[in-house]
Amino acid sequence: MNPIDQFNKETEERIATYADDAELKDLANTWVEKSMQKKYVYNFSWLGRPIIQYPEDIMALQEIIWKIKPDLIVETGIAHGGSLIFSASMLHLLGGDGEVLGIDIDIREHNRREIEAHPMSKRIKMIQGSSTSKEVEEQVRTICKDKKKIMVCLDSNHTHEHVLKELEIYSAFVSKDSYLVVLDTFVEDMPPKFFNDRPWDIGNNPKTAVWEFIKSHDNFIIDNTIHNKLLITVAPDGYLKRVK
Repeated sequence: MNPIDQFNKETEERIATYADDAELKDLANTWVEKSMQKKYVYNFSWLGRPIIQYPEDIMALQEIIWKIKPDLIVETGIAHGGSLIFSASMLHLLGGDGEVLGIDIDIREHNRREIEAHPMSKRIKMIQGSSTSKEVEEQVRTICKDKKKIMVCLDSNHTHEHVLKELEIYSAFVSKDSYLVVLDTFVEDMPPKFFNDRPWDIGNNPKTAVWEFIKSHDNFIIDNTIHNKLLITVAPDGYLKRVK
């Protein structure tokens, strides 16, 4: 076996052991809970724009984008725009004409202004409206129709009902062997009423939506290798791969 294959094999074998390491997983879950209490996830930016994600998940998304080489990344939830800038910068590194489509029910003017003034803005389109509305769905369908490799990230309203509806709509746009990433599934693993100012909670969150979606969509699988590798992630069970 050549050195590169040997390194990759050792990496895969090491990651596989994490799945059954209860102590390591408990430590990771404790870190997620404590760091969320301290709003740690709000501390980072990408090329000058706040990106409200754990660094580990940013690394995972980078690996996926580099591997899949999508020509369109669709993202629900824009906030400050850091994730849009991140995705656009990855597509810029890949070369070609790859684009990012961001959707949000409320794109605040100061955020829109900063995103549009950014050097990566030429690769970014934005739609203001509900990600689950028929009007937005049709706009997305039009943009997707000529694209061959499409990746989707869901990060808007985190209730079970909303995410499940997003999954039903946006899964249709994901190309085979690409990914549908559902963020903030970790809500299911936090203590009850952890988000006491939000409508989502245990039993009503992105992870429960993923579990229900997977039952009736055998063209997608949960890629356990990703969250096993990351350990610290906002998206356990949230990295879905389209396999057929």
